Amino acid sequence: MTKTSPETDPTAKPRIALLGLGAMGSALARTWLAAGYPLTVWNRSPSRAEPLAAEGADVAATAAEAVASARLVVTCLLNDASVGEALEGADLSGRDLVDVTTGTPAEARARAEWARERGARFLSGGIMAGPPMVGVPEAGGYVLYSGGAEVFEEHRTALAVPVGARYVGGDAGLGPLQDVALLSAMNGMFAGMEHAFALVRNEDVSLKEFAKLLSDWLVAMAPVAAPDMAAQVETGDYTANTDSNLAMQIEGNRALMRTAREQGVGTELLALYGDLMERQLAGDAAPVAAGSR
Repeated sequence: MTKTSPETDPTAKPRIALLGLGAMGSALARTWLAAGYPLTVWNRSPSRAEPLAAEGADVAATAAEAVASARLVVTCLLNDASVGEALEGADLSGRDLVDVTTGTPAEARARAEWARERGARFLSGGIMAGPPMVGVPEAGGYVLYSGGAEVFEEHRTALAVPVGARYVGGDAGLGPLQDVALLSAMNGMFAGMEHAFALVRNEDVSLKEFAKLLSDWLVAMAPVAAPDMAAQVETGDYTANTDSNLAMQIEGNRALMRTAREQGVGTELLALYGDLMERQLAGDAAPVAAGSR
């Protein structure tokens, strides 16, 4: 039987070549297969591809073979260096390379030029979702894409199958930059949550009930604080939209640090932020937005 393709059947879904079958890559693969997309997969460890073969994926013996099978090539690998290694020797001419590997803005810009020199169009993506969120629209996951607008528009439908697809600009580094910025904020939040639990864990406090308080507090504060902080950064006026000026925030942070010491908890997180605030107040540091409480 002759396989259909967009060239022979305009209604056929285009084949996708996916390189990288870790937890995220496998989740992407399964959503494309479930949506009826013909899929060729490759992974450095072939055993990772076996379950997907049972679900209908074609397994390529080499990355170059996978690339040759499809115009749309998606890389979801460990890091930028692994992308270069996997595609070494592959013919990228006429291909659309979509790289959703976590990396830096500079790496994405260099990879875009690298792809252009090899005859490929390029799109970088920062995945704002964990593997369990892939294929679950109500989970709210998405990918921030940047680079060739024409590449995004042509493949928008396919790219939006696993999670939402958001285009953020023609500079290939913009998607990874915002991805890393959001992940950095998340890591800061996680660190703060760990600190909060450490403060109360040895007291007569239900951690389950405290977790609900903590979650509700962060959810309530974020929508208020983020827009105000954005306005402060944009205008350079760090006294606007705040009920607590920087001096008050510094004094408050000192109380937080004293409490941490009383509870036998490290003060590293608070000390770093406190130092930045004190340096800004003295005019020696980059701006730190004042609290919006």
